[in-house]
Amino acid sequence: MGDSSPPDAETALAGIDDANVRELRLETAELGTWDTSLLVFLVQAVKRARARSLPVHDDRLPDGVRRLLQLAFAVPPKEGSQRTHTRLPFFASVGTIALSVPKSIRSCLEFIGEVTLSTGRLLAGRADIRGRDVFGAMQECGVQALPIVALTSMLFGLILAFVGAVQLTQFGAQIYVAGLVGIGMLRVMGAIMVGVVMAGRMGASYAALIGTMQVNEEVDALSTFGLSPIDFLVLPRVLALTVMVPLLTLYADFMGVLGGFLVGVFMLGLHPLEYWNATIQMVPFKHVVIGLVYSTVFGMIIALSGCYQGMHCGRSAAAVGTATTAAVVNAIVGIIVATAIITIICNILNI
Repeated sequence: MGDSSPPDAETALAGIDDANVRELRLETAELGTWDTSLLVFLVQAVKRARARSLPVHDDRLPDGVRRLLQLAFAVPPKEGSQRTHTRLPFFASVGTIALSVPKSIRSCLEFIGEVTLSTGRLLAGRADIRGRDVFGAMQECGVQALPIVALTSMLFGLILAFVGAVQLTQFGAQIYVAGLVGIGMLRVMGAIMVGVVMAGRMGASYAALIGTMQVNEEVDALSTFGLSPIDFLVLPRVLALTVMVPLLTLYADFMGVLGGFLVGVFMLGLHPLEYWNATIQMVPFKHVVIGLVYSTVFGMIIALSGCYQGMHCGRSAAAVGTATTAAVVNAIVGIIVATAIITIICNILNI
């Protein structure tokens, strides 16, 4: 930097990446007044030098600049706090994703194992869990979700009845709309509607809440105090959704059947008692039980997806948004996959 015509900042920084450069010396013999722009330049230069493992000599800097430079590197940045904008070629991106799959699977299985161990501690009475947290989570994902569940389920029952009526009225078999709506809602569609609604509502909420706690280092504080974050944060929410989603499914089933009832009575001209009796006769109780099995599995999937993304969130606002999106996507995909698996099992068992 002692030349009569010193290079600009970008040229100087680019020169550090030269393979012939073996060390970085910071000299300010002709420096007069300076401001924070000098410090910004020096920080960037030191970062580039450290990236190449070059020795940095700052003994000839003014004392004030040297102290500020040391302070800038005194605390390492949080993991995940810096956003990267590196764009890889297509095949390199595919390869990177493929190589990350085993690590993701292992991380997911480890998280499920931790939740299982936490459940065992709960049964043994040794879990770091508060009853009011469980009841608070149950109220949040249960009572407060009743309006949206009622609206979506009733409308879906209406749609299902309309779709069935289009074909059944051609044969004068309008009464079978009752069985169509009843079996469809009670067996699987009520549980799926509740699962999708809760995935968008609670899965995103859990990921954002726990992810924000990761950014603020509140999760680390729990570990410092000797409390298990899995017991304190994850287990109450898993229990709440596992219990409340089946109850919401029963409510959704009722609202869906009510929607079909409205179509059957007011659009198809069926008598209310006739529709009610047809529903009871055409819909065996086993469909209610199967629907509850679906909904219980969905509740666990939604809770685990949201909490997993929150616990593995990065340390930045952008990472919280990414975790929230991933929680919703993973929960919905998990619901679809679980629906297919349970349906196949039911067909094999002929139930």
